[in-house]
Order: sequence, then C-alpha cells, then structure tokens
Amino acid sequence: MHTGPARAVGTPLTALALVVAVFALVLGGAGAAFAHAGLSGSDPADGAVLKAAPQYVTLTFTESVSFSEDSLRVLSPQNERVNPRPARHVDGKDNTARVELSGKLPQGTYTVAWRVVSADGHPISGAFVFSNGKPSETAAVVATGSPDDTAVGRLYGVFRYVAYSGLALLVGAAAFVLVCWPAAAKVRPVRRLLALGWVALTASTVALLLLRGPYETAGQLTSAFDPAQLGRTLTGRPGGALAVRLVLLAAAAVSLRWVAGRTADGTGLGGRLHWAGALFASALAVTWAAAEHASAGIQVALAVPVAVLHLLAMGVWLGGLITLLLLLRRRGSDGQEIPASAIGRFSALAFGAVAVLVATGVYQSWRQVGSWEALSTTSYGKTLLVKIAAVVLVLCAASFSRRWTARLGHEASPAMATATAALVPAVSAPERVRVAQGVGAPTPAAGQELGGPAEAPAADGPGDTAEAPRSEADAYRRGLRRMVTAEAVLGVVVLVITTVLTGTQPSRAAGERVAVASAAEPQAQVVTVPFDMGTANHQGTVQITLTPGRVGENTVEAVVYTPDGGLATVPELRLSLTQDALGIGPLDARLKNLKGYWAAYDLRLPMPGVWTLNITVRTTDIDQVTVRDTVRITSLPG
Repeated sequence: MHTGPARAVGTPLTALALVVAVFALVLGGAGAAFAHAGLSGSDPADGAVLKAAPQYVTLTFTESVSFSEDSLRVLSPQNERVNPRPARHVDGKDNTARVELSGKLPQGTYTVAWRVVSADGHPISGAFVFSNGKPSETAAVVATGSPDDTAVGRLYGVFRYVAYSGLALLVGAAAFVLVCWPAAAKVRPVRRLLALGWVALTASTVALLLLRGPYETAGQLTSAFDPAQLGRTLTGRPGGALAVRLVLLAAAAVSLRWVAGRTADGTGLGGRLHWAGALFASALAVTWAAAEHASAGIQVALAVPVAVLHLLAMGVWLGGLITLLLLLRRRGSDGQEIPASAIGRFSALAFGAVAVLVATGVYQSWRQVGSWEALSTTSYGKTLLVKIAAVVLVLCAASFSRRWTARLGHEASPAMATATAALVPAVSAPERVRVAQGVGAPTPAAGQELGGPAEAPAADGPGDTAEAPRSEADAYRRGLRRMVTAEAVLGVVVLVITTVLTGTQPSRAAGERVAVASAAEPQAQVVTVPFDMGTANHQGTVQITLTPGRVGENTVEAVVYTPDGGLATVPELRLSLTQDALGIGPLDARLKNLKGYWAAYDLRLPMPGVWTLNITVRTTDIDQVTVRDTVRITSLPG
C-alpha cells in the first residue's frame, strides 16, 4: 500500500468515481413511472350519446385519490370549460371525483380531461368523451402521454434517485461511525461523506418539494416557485412528508456539528447517541414509507414499518460499504489505518442488514406482486426479478468479502504486534505489549511474563519480522478492497432498481385494476337469428357478435351459416340498431364484407338497455329478407 500524497489523491478520486457511477446509473435507468390507480367507471360513460344534458360528471377510481382545482375539466366542442367549480368527492367516498356542469349545454361532443393523485403519491391522467343530443366535431385537445413523460416528471424522477442516494450515504456513514469505529469521525473522508449525504438529501428534498406542485398538476417548470401552489403542496401527504424530512435534516445538521465538537475535544460519543441516531434514521425513513407504496394497498399498518426497516437496512449496508471502501483505500502519512476489529464489526453489521433486507424484501414482494404469474406478466414483476438477480450477486460478493475479513482478522493481530515491536525498539517490553494490545494483539498466555522470550520471535535482520507479516496483511486488505468495491457497485445497481420499483405500478394493484375492468365489462354479446334462404326447407342463420356489448364503442362481427352449418356467401348484409323505449335509432352498423364474414369496428351505442337488431340479408340480386332480435347493452358502473 502506498503512503503520503499519492494516497490523499486516490481517496477523493475514488469518492468522485462512486458519485459518477451513481449518477450514470440513475440517469441511464430513469424512465416513466406507471400509474398506481385506475379509472374504473364514469357517468356519463365513455362514448355515451345522451338525450338530455347531464348535471354532473362523476369518475370512480380503483383506490383513493386526491385532486386540485384543475384536476377535472369538462370541455365543450369549442374547447371552453363548462364546469365552473372544482371537483369534490361524492358522499365522502375518497375514490370518487365529481364536478357540476353549467346549466344549459348545447348539443355536441364534450371532452372530460382528468388528472388526479393516487394514494401512493403518483399522478394519473386520462380523457374520454360523451355527446349531448348528437355527436359533433370538437376542438378540445388534451395530453395523452404518461404523467411522468414530461420535463417536470423526468426531473422529479432524477431527484428521487438523488434522495435515495443521499439517505444511503448519510445513514450508512453514521452507522459505521457509531457502531464500527468511532475514531472514523475524525477521518476527513468520512466527515466529507457524511456532509455529501446530508447535502444530497437536503438539496433533493428541496427540489422535490418545489417540483411536487407542477408534477401533480402537469404545470410548467416555472410554476415550481408559485407560493400558492407550494402552499397547496404542503397540505398534501407527499408534500407534508417532504417538509418533515427537511425539518429532520436541519436538526441533523445541528447534531452533527455538536458530535464533531465532542469528538474533537476528546469527550466521546456516548451510548445515548446510538439511540438518537437510530431514531433519527427511522424518522427519515418514515417520510418515504408514509407517502409511497407502503401507504396504499393491503396491510398498511404492517407495510409501513417493514418499509422503514427495508430502507434503513439498505442505507446501513450500502452507505457502510462505501465508507469502508474509502477507509480501506486511505492511509495517512503516520501509517494509521482502519483496524481489523472495525472491519469485523462492520462485517457482522452488514450481515444483519442484508438479512433484514432479504426478510423485508420477501414480504414487500408478496404484498406488491400477489402471485407467481405476475412476476413474468407485469412490469413490476419483471423489474423485481432483475432486482432479485442483482441481490443474489451481492450476496455472492458479500460472502467473499466475509472470507477476506476473516483472513485479515486472523493475520492482523500477530502482524500488527510484530510491526509495533519493530517500529518502537526503544520502548520497554511491557510497554510494547500494551501498545500492541491497543491495536488488537492477543494478551500474553497465563504465567508468561511481560517482555519474556516468548513475547515475539527474534528478527533475522532489521525490519524482516515486521515486513513479512505486514506484506501479508496488506495483501488481505487489497483483496478485501476489491471485493468491497464489487459489492458497492452491485449495491448501487440494487438501489437504482429499488427506486425504479417505487415508481412502477405494483402487480397486485395492476391485477385489481384488470379485475375491476373485467367485472365492469361483460363478455361479448352473441345473438343467433334464423332466416329464410328463399328455397324450400332451407333456413340459414346469422350470428351477430358485439364486443364488449356495453355503452360506448363496440366491435360487430356477423357470420352467415347454411342449414348444414357451413359458411354461406351472401351479396349483402346490413345491420341497424334501435331502442324503441327512448326513440333512438336506427343506428347503421355499416358492416363491411371481409371475405368470409362481415364486420364493423366503430359502432357506438349511446345508452344501456334492450336494443333491437334489424338484420337484412340479401340472398340473390333480387331476393332479401329482414329479421329481428334483441340484445341487452350494459354500462360501466358510475
């Protein structure tokens, strides 16, 4: 190992390389987040053609949502807003949103554009149309992209990565100092690492708090500094959690200065500081758990503390690894370096942190995925599989690190004791033993006198006895340093994947959304109608299939069969639908001949209820027959 100025240059370069690696992974892995709630129904329904103008527009979601003044807008065919007041919940149900419309609406097609915030803090958006009296052209244009596929959304995602990285550095470095090696608080790279973690977390939290308003409302980046919007942000759960995080970080800055002062004057850290640090780190982690995935879904009371433990274990392990790596690469001009005992203590601490990570990760995976099938069929499941693979690699690297730690701990005591004896020959034998014990040397055997012949083997030459064990210990340190570097890099990858998961729709939520949609959308309606083919005892059939058989846009497929069940070719097939009770129709389906069957893919049915099918079959150039049947059209629940 080199000493002096060369090592002083290597340490900041190593820190810089780690920071660059984090940001490269962050920026390379940043992508659009997926929605965590979904629209399960609306009144009016999408595509509905109403006989009279509605008084309200009501939306129902798969989970609770919050919204701002512009979260729900109803736009006229001329792109004018026709809901004068903001949305509100219906009868106290937090998964609904309703707006009241203007008194008299002209005929035409109206556009409903909505953007709300789901229970775990992620915005979702969408749009649909309905018609008053009859459909018309519309000048309304709404955004159809992902809520996160905007400049504000992408910037918000980047700062979320920075916040996680800052938490890991701050918690990990502090845990290393408090648990493994208190003297590290005096080491400049460790102090800088603590400061870097605090600055990264504080700056990213301020940025997230300012960006939260335009992120939720799809506003411009310049609106981040609007005081009114910032005030609304602070009243929401995500904004409130960010504000609490800033208060905690301010208190941490004062505490760190106090700790630094006590360390500098030799007062010591004290056992109570361990508990204070644990409480502070837990409170920081709560500001994530209380406003993200753990705060929505099933078993929230258990999920929140589990998420807190998961975050803390991640910080202790990854931030501690980076701290250890910096210390392994450092040796001051006086030859001082991290003792093997501190490395051993961190090895035990890291083992416990990884065990907590695995245990809490298994629970979170079960809670968010819900089924084995979802692992391979949903975005969340596929991303989780990648994280599991990365964690397996981390565990392999950690096992090698523990082996190097064990070897170093086995060799360090005799090596350091002999090196101490060689470096301070003028000190008396009893004093040499005391100094060696201070760096981890074993105590003399029972009955052995201090400074006796058995204390240390004689040296063959000046420094020979010190150099050989020292070289072996250095070799073990170099091996450990390489494995810790690999483990830290893999840990950064796991951190990036974890951050991606927090912005991805959980598989269980996706499955519930599909289940709600499936329950709301009935299976295809199939009607088989017999007709006379024009010759004696020859009666064919027409099979009409409407998918999904509900209000809104439907697909129609029609097949003509001969009496023996074979496909029949007819020169013309027409279908129209009427609803006699409301005086609607006839609506022409405009079937097209697709060489074997007839189909239309844009039939819009405006109202639920029983509809009459009028089917005209032309069998020859001059012969045709018209038959009728009925079908029930349903609507999504409002």
